[in-house]
Amino acid sequence: MTVKVKFWGVRGSIACPTPEHMLYGGNTSCIEVSDGQNRLILDAGTGLRALGQDVLKSTMTSSVLLFTHTHWDHICGFPFFTPFYVPGREFRVMAGHLMDNGGIQGVLASQMATPTFPVPLAALKAKMHYEDFRGGDVLPDLFPGMTVRTGPINHPDGATGYRVEWHGKVICYITDVEHHPGELAPEVLSLIEGADLVIYDCTYTDEEFPDKVGWGHSTWQQGVRLCKAAKAKQLAIFHHNPDHTDPVMEQIEKEAKAEWEGAFVSRDEMVVVFD
Repeated sequence: MTVKVKFWGVRGSIACPTPEHMLYGGNTSCIEVSDGQNRLILDAGTGLRALGQDVLKSTMTSSVLLFTHTHWDHICGFPFFTPFYVPGREFRVMAGHLMDNGGIQGVLASQMATPTFPVPLAALKAKMHYEDFRGGDVLPDLFPGMTVRTGPINHPDGATGYRVEWHGKVICYITDVEHHPGELAPEVLSLIEGADLVIYDCTYTDEEFPDKVGWGHSTWQQGVRLCKAAKAKQLAIFHHNPDHTDPVMEQIEKEAKAEWEGAFVSRDEMVVVFD
């Protein structure tokens, strides 16, 4: 069966809908993985709004939303996902870093509370299931034939990496992760081993990284190193720095391709299909 990966938001930290970000996109993190019958959503950045418009046209009435973490850029699209307000639809909303910090429902409720948002979480009319797990748990029952392996990754306030095994393909989503120079994080390598596609936090370049230590992000060069070591097949450069305009991203894409032919730069509304 065909598995489709669609990038609805690829920018990091803050949305950048400006003329300088037209080619690669300005929406923040949101990925869709679908087999035409089921839809897995990864993160709820501003890209989630456009995905919502697409969902309304679909006959699929239920989906699963997994959060890597709940910093602003990964949750700010949540209140603007129109299907949440439609009776008869159903969603599982899950996170792996909040078991000891109030849970995912509490975080989303606080995001949509007065005086920062006028519509409360309770106004959602779809059937909503909020579930928490611990990074490292295996999620075996999201959709038929799908296994999602999870693991904690290095980011302020915690974050979760995902390995989605479905219809004979492996898609990994490892974003908002800080590496240690000269080291290949074993927790990341174990998640991405032999993957068909690794979507990885490439906010900085190796040259920029020394000034950003402690900020919770990585580089495209580290992504290449990890993918080579793990024998992954493709690297999607993701979570683009807001300061990286289209010309900067074009240069990164050129350098990354020269470094490893399996690397490419993700763009808003890009689709990768696995048959």
